[in-house]
Amino acid sequence: MSAPRLAEKTALITGGGAGIGAAAATLFCRQGAAVLLVDADAQALERTRQAIVQALPGARVLCVAANVADEVAARAAVQQCNAQLGGLDILVNNAAMRNYSAAADATPAEWQAMVGVNLVGMSNYCAAALPALRQSGAGSIVNVSSCYAVTGRKGMALYDATKAAQLAYTRSLAFEESSHGVRANAVCPGSTLTDFHVGRAQGSGKSVEQLRTERKDTSLIGRWASPEEIAWPIVWLASSEASFITGTTLMVDGGLHIM
Repeated sequence: MSAPRLAEKTALITGGGAGIGAAAATLFCRQGAAVLLVDADAQALERTRQAIVQALPGARVLCVAANVADEVAARAAVQQCNAQLGGLDILVNNAAMRNYSAAADATPAEWQAMVGVNLVGMSNYCAAALPALRQSGAGSIVNVSSCYAVTGRKGMALYDATKAAQLAYTRSLAFEESSHGVRANAVCPGSTLTDFHVGRAQGSGKSVEQLRTERKDTSLIGRWASPEEIAWPIVWLASSEASFITGTTLMVDGGLHIM
């Protein structure tokens, strides 16, 4: 039987309270990693932590409630990884915020909020984590972008623009960090049935069953992805199995980007 992909590795995952981040945290632990989860929602973090340790007794899971736009909190989270988990090998930047304003209507404050989380937040954790990732000798960064970073739609200009910028940032990071032994890649999820979408649908009076019938035209596969279907490629890119891959954008969107 082969060893777990992430045995003896330590990972920091932002946006780890629910959805793709929580699914990634669970798979990372199943694959042998210790994880520190960051999310602005302390209750969601605790639910995820409890679910992991109940399913995987002995799993090492720490939680930090923080907004990723807080640079000081980012440094503190990395320090906690070093002090309590023995270092840091993997960073997954998954935290994000959304905005539904049309491009013509978006205010500077809305833009600043989006950039503060989706770009500055990602940069905060990369900058804080890089010294430890370099010391790891085989550090890996996986940035969770979006399929809409490479294709268009209406009503999500702010979100999609910041997600496209994440891909450019990832490529530059790959160039800069290759000599330090740190790889940087991005995953672009398609329509994923997360807690966020379920809650939003229920808030508008729509059942989960109704929700599941949607998105048939937003992938060639004709359905939503589960959070785990996005998390597995994140695990793979983070692992040594992807040791010759850096600067890559992996589309995990059921083919939406070619439709």
